[in-house]
Amino acid sequence: MGEQQIITGTLPGGERLDKALSLASGLSRERIKALIGEGRITLDGKPAGSASAKSAPGARFAIEVPPAAEAAARSQDIPLDIVFEDEHLIVLDKPAGLVVHPAAGNPDGTLVNALLHHCKGALSGIGGVARPGIVHRIDKDTSGLLVVAKSDAAHLGLAAQFAAHSIERAYLAVAGGHPAAASGTVDARVGRSDANRKKMAVLPAGSDRGKHAVTHYKVLEKLDNSSLIECRLETGRTHQVRVHMASIGHPLLGDPLYGRTPARIRPILADLGFERQALHAAILGFNHPVTMKMMRFESSLPADMRRLIDELGQ
Repeated sequence: MGEQQIITGTLPGGERLDKALSLASGLSRERIKALIGEGRITLDGKPAGSASAKSAPGARFAIEVPPAAEAAARSQDIPLDIVFEDEHLIVLDKPAGLVVHPAAGNPDGTLVNALLHHCKGALSGIGGVARPGIVHRIDKDTSGLLVVAKSDAAHLGLAAQFAAHSIERAYLAVAGGHPAAASGTVDARVGRSDANRKKMAVLPAGSDRGKHAVTHYKVLEKLDNSSLIECRLETGRTHQVRVHMASIGHPLLGDPLYGRTPARIRPILADLGFERQALHAAILGFNHPVTMKMMRFESSLPADMRRLIDELGQ
């Protein structure tokens, strides 16, 4: 698939070879290590040695990047709501119900399958395979904004921003009850639940399990026995908003895993046919990983959440 590419340049000195080559070429360090192992990288005309060796300042490198292999997932013509796209990345507004990545139980019909069709011929070989670079995910039944890398350089740059927690992410949620404080912060580790391995849970302070997680919340509107809340993520852990809001006694309405929907609201959800957690990824901001231009996107609430809020506001 595609054509072989040759990347050439001059190395900075003092870094590990894999890191220096990654910085100079835009390829990931794992991709660089694999290409060194395949004998596809030369330094001053000689095969590169260990990936952990120090790079020699001024050394000329040549990287032979073979044509990307076909992705294992199949291409499918699934409609996408594209907010922005260039040669490096694509920003989408994902509908509730769409799984991001193929997995057991969802082998196809996913966002990745749709992207393979939409971006056919425009994906670089991320990790040696022509596939979209999934740098973050939102749950199947959460709607909203998602950025996906189309090139190695974008994948590397976006992943670094997510790791540094410099991405702006805000969610809109409808949660049960009215928090005592109009705004606040939940700073609690999130990890796999011992009671149910399909669930995440807040872990005790001082635990060496799970990952540090911080959510800042603000009540935007008080509704009938519920609230419209903005949740800003300082970190991005699996089910973070859902777990954190449930941990302070205000689980999201309709949440099948963490929800305890107030009894008087259950008939409203049933009448509306609302069968998902009331959560929408509304704001996404980041520096373009190649141009470094600041990019910020906003997504309006989907129709099902608007109807729910209207009903609860009466």
